[in-house]
Amino acid sequence: MADHRPSPPAARRTARPGAVPACPSCGDLAGRGYPACRFCAELVDQHRLVDWQELLAAEQLTEGGAGERELAELVLADDTGAHPWTCIDWAMTLTLCSHCGEELGTGPVDCVRCAVADERRRHWDHTGFPKEMSALDHRLRVARVVLRAPHRHRTAIVDTWRLLLPFLLDGRLPATGDVRRLRAQVLAGGYADLAAVTSYDDLVAFPELPWRRSAPVEHQADTQRDQHATRKPFERPADTLPRQQAPQAVEHRDDDQVPAGVDGHPHQGEQQ
Repeated sequence: MADHRPSPPAARRTARPGAVPACPSCGDLAGRGYPACRFCAELVDQHRLVDWQELLAAEQLTEGGAGERELAELVLADDTGAHPWTCIDWAMTLTLCSHCGEELGTGPVDCVRCAVADERRRHWDHTGFPKEMSALDHRLRVARVVLRAPHRHRTAIVDTWRLLLPFLLDGRLPATGDVRRLRAQVLAGGYADLAAVTSYDDLVAFPELPWRRSAPVEHQADTQRDQHATRKPFERPADTLPRQQAPQAVEHRDDDQVPAGVDGHPHQGEQQ
């Protein structure tokens, strides 16, 4: 039987910068101005573009040529895992949604085709983990997806990935708890203070906010129990009626979730 190897590796042809410089164009940390700042956009997208250029060369096509968009459509129509994730992302960037006319995956939240395309892209993460896609790859991908379509995600999530992106480009892999703590600080209105930090260690060193910690369940007050005791014998208190337990909300993978490895836990130590 032939050795089937789905989801070829990607983003291995460009080196990490080894530092987090200031962007000469927007003045913020390099990458944080993505995608509006051209320099930041080139820095973030270079990993995808290099892999895409290799695919173009293999197909004897040129960048910007007539066959490039056709190739993008063929790549997106292929089976999951047939192409590197970087090529999938770039093919979506080159493709306009037939329903809303926006870049595929970045249209309005009610665009069905954009939603389906984005979900199909996310399925790649699970087929590619852990050998072909590292935890750092995943988080770089999530950050780019969120920042290219901020209207499709919660503001706190957008701001959190914008803060982290320069350090992800440098190869830093934040722990899940660090991402959540940072998002809590953003929710509390701390984005400006966080954006002024130029060190990754200082960025994730902000303390956990008290209102984000697990609070003990308070016991029912005696006065409330006394009120229930005065009810008619067969009258059941409204707050004790059996209710169907609501399913626990599951975070969409636009924040800090990493596809689990074979042990069921996120891969935290993989850096490029």
